[in-house]
Amino acid sequence: MLNVKAALEDRFPDFFEKHTKIGPILLKFLGFLFHEARIQQFEREYPYARGLEFVEKVLLFFDFSLRTRDRERARIPSEGAVVIVANHPIGSLDGLALLNLVASIRPDVKVLANDLLLAIEPLRPVLLPVNNMDGKTPKSNLETIKAHLESDGAAIIFPAGEVSRFGPQGVRDGAWHPGFLKIARSAKAPILPIYVAARNSVFFYSLSFLAKPLSTVWLVREMFKQCHRTVDARIGHLIPIEHYDRDESRKVTAQKFKRHVYGLARNSKPLFQGEETVAPAENRLLLSREIADCELLGSTPRGREIRLYRARAGDCILRELGRLRELSFRAIGEGSGSPRDIDRYDYHYDHLLLWHPLDKQIVGAYRLADVRTVLRNHGLDGLYTSSLFDLHKVPSKSLERSLELGRSFVQYRYRDRHSLDELWSGLGAYISQRPALRYLFGPVSMSRDLGERSLETVRDFYHFYFPALWPEVIATTPFVSTNDRSLTARQAYTGDYAQDFKVLRQELKAAGQSLPPLYKYYTEVAKEGGVGFSDFNIDPNFKGCIDGFIVVNLKLLKQSRKKRYLHKAESK
Repeated sequence: MLNVKAALEDRFPDFFEKHTKIGPILLKFLGFLFHEARIQQFEREYPYARGLEFVEKVLLFFDFSLRTRDRERARIPSEGAVVIVANHPIGSLDGLALLNLVASIRPDVKVLANDLLLAIEPLRPVLLPVNNMDGKTPKSNLETIKAHLESDGAAIIFPAGEVSRFGPQGVRDGAWHPGFLKIARSAKAPILPIYVAARNSVFFYSLSFLAKPLSTVWLVREMFKQCHRTVDARIGHLIPIEHYDRDESRKVTAQKFKRHVYGLARNSKPLFQGEETVAPAENRLLLSREIADCELLGSTPRGREIRLYRARAGDCILRELGRLRELSFRAIGEGSGSPRDIDRYDYHYDHLLLWHPLDKQIVGAYRLADVRTVLRNHGLDGLYTSSLFDLHKVPSKSLERSLELGRSFVQYRYRDRHSLDELWSGLGAYISQRPALRYLFGPVSMSRDLGERSLETVRDFYHFYFPALWPEVIATTPFVSTNDRSLTARQAYTGDYAQDFKVLRQELKAAGQSLPPLYKYYTEVAKEGGVGFSDFNIDPNFKGCIDGFIVVNLKLLKQSRKKRYLHKAESK
């Protein structure tokens, strides 16, 4: 890692030939100054250590660590793309200790590093190369970083690009380069701010004033002054893209992030609105045991099981279900903002689970309510949909013969054309056990990320082609147009569903958006007149997403769907 003579010869090729007397003396002095012998001793003791193992050995060698509060440590996301930004007070061990801390939860974490760090070969497996953070990084390196985040990786960035120095405000980073914002935005990743409370010696800061380049070299010696130390780190709340992707310049936003990070040390009012990190995964063994106790409705050709779960307080299944919901909904710009998406309705609703017995994973789920049972035991307020729409005027004979659907998701890793189909096979089995059911209803959501114009376009299209089956339903917080565009749009429809649907998708694509898949899926399960949208509501508790109230008449299901789901379910 450190060979003083090789470093000097690389920088000054003829130095030792020209200075035969002073050369050996200087070499010995520099070797002493930078602890060359101790570093080489470390190399001899751990010649094969690489990546995170190398980081652990270095921290053990120096007896250096970070200390965090348990509740703050839980803010490090256990999965999903995330960009972690931090100050860089020491310029050496603080970076390794932060990497080690994050890796204890995220073994996939990597650090953006310049050529100086890349020269340390054992560290390369945990590094992502950059030249600097001012936009001059080669395109290929940026693509590597983007690919890491798009594969749900974690990346640590020190936006200052160098060690903190002493200035008018004390020991602080220099200006933060805005490159981290570009990286986070391109991957639509949340940002996790971390403050490290450490500092170098007074001599180092004095040397920085006199000879900044020399002080950078001096960091090697400063590193040895950090032996046998534990320093504090403060971890802020996760900041989702919608809270930092603003109209202001990246340079301004970057400096706000810097102030936000330093504010963590003083418990200052945050400059960015954060949210709780999604909870970590539940124990797979405990989860499997609880799943085995759930009613088995059937199995799929791919070996997955369809289970029916009824919640109890403290269940491992409910905690994991809430975690996976929140993770899935946040990925599309929705979610509750809590570590787990669990509410009071979960305890008296049924939960349809698609279980992967080999992976020991809940692939996806639906939350179901046999409305007649809920009305009898909890009244109308016991229905989740009643918190979004006024259902009082819906005829009781319709409500009592209905099944409410909601909170559906499929884990990202299992999203393919089969998983939703398998869930519907389970839904068919559930419905077949309740032959009195006539309707399916529930909220179908659209993320605010679609943008106002696209949201209005989707709403108008589905209002036009799928008029209300239950016109009595009224949104509690209606999603209404702010202009007369809706009237103009309705006048433009041709009456040819297939043609206008094609135009709808083209309009969304031109806006960089796509149609939420359940809109197409639900509206194409029934014959004409078998599906309708009553109203559209704004849900303030789910990041302002737009919910369309949909009703499906089971008596008008297409024959192909009856055969695929209901007939198949009945045969099990």
